[in-house]
Amino acid sequence: MKDFGYTEKEKKLFRKLNTPQKIQDYLNKLPFNFREGCVFSSPREVIKRGTVDCLEGALLASAILEFHRHKPLVIDLRSSAKPFDYDHIVAVFKQYGCFGAISKTNHAVLRYREPIYKTVRELVLSYFHEYYLEDGTKTLREYSESFDLSTIKNINWRITEKNLWEIHEKLDEIKHYKILFSKQIKNLRKADEIELKATRLEEYRKGVRLI
Repeated sequence: MKDFGYTEKEKKLFRKLNTPQKIQDYLNKLPFNFREGCVFSSPREVIKRGTVDCLEGALLASAILEFHRHKPLVIDLRSSAKPFDYDHIVAVFKQYGCFGAISKTNHAVLRYREPIYKTVRELVLSYFHEYYLEDGTKTLREYSESFDLSTIKNINWRITEKNLWEIHEKLDEIKHYKILFSKQIKNLRKADEIELKATRLEEYRKGVRLI
């Protein structure tokens, strides 16, 4: 396997995380990175720091998957601009001919997906009913084509100390596919109050192990 500059300590950790389930369990144990600003760290820096956000989690999961000979693939879930909502990024993997996803989030929704989906579109649609604002408005609109992180050659995204904002920009620029047409959008029903209560659950509180 190609040596990407990992330390022996990093390799030891990666060897232990030899399934998507174990990778997801590891990410869940890392407190969410509440840092403000457009700074995204490499897997090495995330491991050092001990906190992680959704893009950083997708990068770390992809690096570990790559270590175990999977392609390091991520997809961008794009939300509507009006009303404004945030995009979400997940690492995609394939097992038994089906797609699954590893996801870092601080909430009870938009989490891990079992590898049971025949296409990436099916996988994305599994997130649709969970993707809503505090008032229940459903906002998921598009998803990107799968982006292979191994195609990035100008920087070693796995271990660099530099800000990886350019990966966020790249994911925003690549082709996205719409999942709804206008009549469907107008016909959407808001999430129920019980769903909204679930959304308010947080795994980690802001102020825990911040950088």
